[in-house]
Amino acid sequence: MDLETLTLQEQISGLRDKKFSSVELVENYISVIGNNEDLNVFVSNDFERAIAKAKKSDSSNNIQQDMPLNGIPMVHKDIFCTEGVKTSCGSKMLDNFYPPYSATVVERLEQAGSICLGKANMDEFAMGSSNETSFYGAVKNPLNKQKSPGGSSGGSAAAVAANFSSFSTGTDTGGSIRQPASFCGLVGIKPTYGRVSRYGMIAFASSLDQGGILAKNIKDTAIALQYISGYDPKDATSIKTEVPNFSEDCESDKFEHVVGLATNLINSFGDENLSKNYSKAIKRLAKLKIKTKEIELPNLELSLPVYYVIAPAECSANLSRYDGIRFGYRAENVDNLEDLYFKSRGEGFGNETKKRILIGTYCLSSGFYDAYYKKAQKIRNLISSDFVNAFKDVTSIMLPTTSGEAFDLGSITDPIEMYKQDIFTIPANLGGLPAISIPFGEKDNMPLGIQFIGNILEESSLLNISNKFQLD
Repeated sequence: MDLETLTLQEQISGLRDKKFSSVELVENYISVIGNNEDLNVFVSNDFERAIAKAKKSDSSNNIQQDMPLNGIPMVHKDIFCTEGVKTSCGSKMLDNFYPPYSATVVERLEQAGSICLGKANMDEFAMGSSNETSFYGAVKNPLNKQKSPGGSSGGSAAAVAANFSSFSTGTDTGGSIRQPASFCGLVGIKPTYGRVSRYGMIAFASSLDQGGILAKNIKDTAIALQYISGYDPKDATSIKTEVPNFSEDCESDKFEHVVGLATNLINSFGDENLSKNYSKAIKRLAKLKIKTKEIELPNLELSLPVYYVIAPAECSANLSRYDGIRFGYRAENVDNLEDLYFKSRGEGFGNETKKRILIGTYCLSSGFYDAYYKKAQKIRNLISSDFVNAFKDVTSIMLPTTSGEAFDLGSITDPIEMYKQDIFTIPANLGGLPAISIPFGEKDNMPLGIQFIGNILEESSLLNISNKFQLD
């Protein structure tokens, strides 16, 4: 039995029925990881503790209900603080940071019994769409090592696609779960803003960041999402609401779906392949007898410029804490305090991060705040209003996940072209809405993704429509 190819569901049932042990599962993954180090997926591993936890899991009598993920290995994006394990956020600035506590997402998965194998590589401070801005080098796409796995959760996506784990955690600020999912042929979900705690998740843009899950199929995604969701008093933005049974809901018949279509918007891009795949997805809905309705999203085309004002502004504020004084990288051979700040930040941050800090600082500066940041927030409200109006008539909105398939590493040098990679994913973040990417179609032997965006706190409906869409 090739244990590494098993889905999360198969691993849970296999461990329950004692077809294999947690130790066998962990050791098998470690072997597969060791044979594929060239993918550059891991920033750090936690193999010794993983084996120790697996032994404890195998000897325990925890009933399935108490610890449903007992003995299941997984991988965390290196943006989630993990007690005693290096958490670098893909940056030289935090290369030697070992948190004294764990993020709520990490704690909840541990409480469910999961075992962390290590921390996945990522774009520095989650700023990137290719996983090329990492201090530790680019991650390679397991489906084609010349291609990008996407970003910023590229390491998390590559880990699942390469059979290093059955699921992984990621974060999504402007598409950083969904785009890698599309590029690697996976399912990736960004929940509603506030559904998953951000406590212990290193901040990029606090009004946009949200933790989520990457997995091989929708049911696995639903299972993992269940255990990271829920109110957390440590996070002021956490929503105090009951968490549905996502696993049951994704296969339920209780949902009635009307899918919003933005055909005119997609066709306006003038990309024949994009329009063709979107048309195939519409035909798929028709075959399944799922109702559809054409909708208008008049301000959606403004999402990209709005995002690249708001996100850098919040990045500028959040990353000001890394000054070489309290923690993080500290430059040597400095003359005074100002020199320490200058050299520590100049040497500790990569070029993309410094670029966004500068843009954000400019947008927040005196005389430009009203012209840029305040105006961007007003347009953000208009985009949110477009979604509110659309959801009066539809239960979800279908869009492409990306404008194309995974691109060659090093092939995009124009920053604007790189930013355009998130053109279809950013709107959901601006609106705080849940969104899921599922595999659909391919181009040049690489997978494409289709995306469903739902109303606030409607993850169950999203999982359900996605599951129906993928059923044969």
